[in-house]
Amino acid sequence: MNRQNFIKKGLLGSGIFASTVSSAGILKNDIDEIEPLEPLDTENINFNSDKLENHSVLHKASTRGHADHGWLVSNHTFSFANYHNPERMHFGVLRVLNDDTVAKGRGFGRHPHDNMEIISIPLEGDLEHEDSMGNKAIIRKGDIQVMSAGTGIIHSEYNKNNDQAVKFLQIWVYPNQRNVSPRYDQITLDIAQRQNKFQQILSPNPDDEGVWIHQDAWFSMGHFDKDIETTYQIKQSGNGVYIFVIKGSVTVEGQALETRDGFGIWDVSEINLKSTSADTEILLMDLSMTLD
Repeated sequence: MNRQNFIKKGLLGSGIFASTVSSAGILKNDIDEIEPLEPLDTENINFNSDKLENHSVLHKASTRGHADHGWLVSNHTFSFANYHNPERMHFGVLRVLNDDTVAKGRGFGRHPHDNMEIISIPLEGDLEHEDSMGNKAIIRKGDIQVMSAGTGIIHSEYNKNNDQAVKFLQIWVYPNQRNVSPRYDQITLDIAQRQNKFQQILSPNPDDEGVWIHQDAWFSMGHFDKDIETTYQIKQSGNGVYIFVIKGSVTVEGQALETRDGFGIWDVSEINLKSTSADTEILLMDLSMTLD
């Protein structure tokens, strides 16, 4: 896949909604608006090494967009809200990868989404969800939550606790079907099943392990001791893989990655990983590189 096919026109959009649990109205501000962007300059992508030239991209943790709203601290791997980097619009169908910390008792008030697959992965604490379909739930580490926004959904997310922050990954994926009926799901997985191997947490198939979304994407998580080597087989020809290191360190095809680094690679059928520190936790996203 060449650069022209890899980087295509993207959308700049977000949702930053400061509120307390007592807020009831639908909140809206300027940075929630989705605006079309000019076509991106496909020649200005920076690739990380001669070995992987033209089929990989490295995003060091320190280079992410950063926002501190007091109640919310967020690091953006891709352009989001007031962080706009034309070289970081998306990786294939992966549009948003936000690393969020929400202060005790605070959260995102009721706000709308449409035509996006939205995945939340809690890392610490309890996150309370409520939406316009009547769902009300709490998600914790080991849970995976998904919303197919489709024709439109309104939801809120709050830190359930008044004594600790909640940390979670917020991920948006472009769907391969527009205007589907909105859908919510969450499951609790046995995290012991990801010790020194990858556990699938998401796929396109409702009958497969984990939650499912309207996209050719497979997500997996692994928790590795030091010096564990593993090989991951790409699920579908033409897909790429984006690795996000939640904690610890790992090498992927010889590329060293540290905590909160991201690394994307495509035009491969498998990738080789080796953990280089104890207690290494990895999120692996295998997804389509084509925006329909």
